[in-house]
Amino acid sequence: MKWNTRLTELLHIKYPIIQGGLAYLAYADLAAAVSNAGGLGQITAMSLPSADALREEIIRARTLTDNPFGVNFAIGMHGADFSDRVQVAIDERVSAVTITGGNPAPILEQFQPTGIPTLVLVSSRRQAQKAEQLGASAVIVVGQEGGGHLGREDVGTMVLVPQVVDAVHIPVVASGGIGDGRGWMAAHALGAEGIEMGTRFIATQECVDASASYKQALVESSESDTAVIKRSIGSPGRVLRNDYIDYLLAIERKTPTYEALKKYISGEANKRWIYDGVQEEGFGWAGQVTGMIHDIPTVSELIDRMVKESENIRGKWGI
Repeated sequence: MKWNTRLTELLHIKYPIIQGGLAYLAYADLAAAVSNAGGLGQITAMSLPSADALREEIIRARTLTDNPFGVNFAIGMHGADFSDRVQVAIDERVSAVTITGGNPAPILEQFQPTGIPTLVLVSSRRQAQKAEQLGASAVIVVGQEGGGHLGREDVGTMVLVPQVVDAVHIPVVASGGIGDGRGWMAAHALGAEGIEMGTRFIATQECVDASASYKQALVESSESDTAVIKRSIGSPGRVLRNDYIDYLLAIERKTPTYEALKKYISGEANKRWIYDGVQEEGFGWAGQVTGMIHDIPTVSELIDRMVKESENIRGKWGI
């Protein structure tokens, strides 16, 4: 079956599947595996220590795949200047960039003359319309089910995606709560032209930096085993729930300030679990789709499975 959409044409990929930015985890091995399987893998720029490190990771990814891959800029999490990393992505002529959090205007302006596709993560219809006005090539719409940083409106993917599809003219990518072929086809039924998956790609063999403890927790957790942290400071994000998170939430209820929370929500606290496997001293981002994760396949096995599931559904639909 053909999977052509405006997204596959924009990104020159076989399947309209994008791997999420995944702070501290989206590096060359995972990005190349997703791209080799027909999707668009991504490297996370802001988790790397420098612009030179980003260049090295891009070069390494090119030794692992000949297919397109992108770079994610999670600008909402960083106050420092990142223009040097943007310049690296431009100089290296990456296949696409995605922008998460913050004001995307400066990055979109820098990429405008290059012809490199730009995709902006949004969590509301208004944000999507603004991204389109600023020149984004496409928008990625994340619903409240998703892992990591979310919108403040608490709107689910099923409701949000069709609203955005009706509000903009550029391609819409659905994100949040998608982890198999059924979710993929549901996104297309809502009018999306592709999907983004984050949590599901963590529980794969090529996500080599994720600890065995973190991956196993994704396999064992149900859809009710997540919680939203940082809501009180205006930056909600969904994580796997554990004793550490319960303690963090108690602090958040008592003292809802960034200063009170900062050491518990830091990148170092995140890495203590996702890298070192010390669950009782850290946290891991995860969406409600964790309840649908039951194994740790290779990326190729996962995408092949999703394609078969989707083709079965398309056959039932007669398309």
